[in-house]
Amino acid sequence: MQRVEDSTIDEARDGMFLPLRRALHGEPKSRKLTSEGGVVWLTGLSGSGKSTLASAAAKALSAHGMRSAVLDGDILRRGLNSDLNFSACDRHESVRRAAEVASMLANEGLIAIVALISPLVQMRAHAREIIGDRFREIYVKAQLSRCEAADVKGLYAKARRGEIAGFTGISAPYEAPLDADLVLDTDAQTVGQCVSALASYVELQFVASWDTRGRSEWNGFRSINEA
Repeated sequence: MQRVEDSTIDEARDGMFLPLRRALHGEPKSRKLTSEGGVVWLTGLSGSGKSTLASAAAKALSAHGMRSAVLDGDILRRGLNSDLNFSACDRHESVRRAAEVASMLANEGLIAIVALISPLVQMRAHAREIIGDRFREIYVKAQLSRCEAADVKGLYAKARRGEIAGFTGISAPYEAPLDADLVLDTDAQTVGQCVSALASYVELQFVASWDTRGRSEWNGFRSINEA
């Protein structure tokens, strides 16, 4: 929850950082929720829908007055993790860095939505160890064949031809969670249904107070998203 500043100096400072706040968690809303901070870690194959769901969920949460930030694997690769390759060692380091940043965001009361393949059980266990009891593992489930069919970048085809080494699901393993906190089946559910389920789950896990309209509002987002 945003703190009300008393002094003129603090108000000026807030004005300076307003663009950053909007970029992180959207326009300020009149209805505010009290979040304890947390991390929802979306894992799944490339093309399963992790980034789409993370972005849409962040918008849904913002519309309900919740502060959130998305840590997307592809974007991290262009910045924070630009010095890493796709070796097993570097993939572990990529997950570690994302987990450290997510933990810091959660400490500030934000919901960190991480969209990262993080293919191995051991990697995700390390992330959970770093973040602690605010870590929630979300399995974005999708068949490999559907991910390949939806691959507009042609990465799976290149991996099949041997042009990309160590590609998850083709030449490198993906270990699906056996006991995920939440499963979003993007083969069987629409984007709207998955976002509604994810937003409801975040509310249940991390929101300390809620206004009178309650969690049924997430169904409204689903209906609008699918219109």
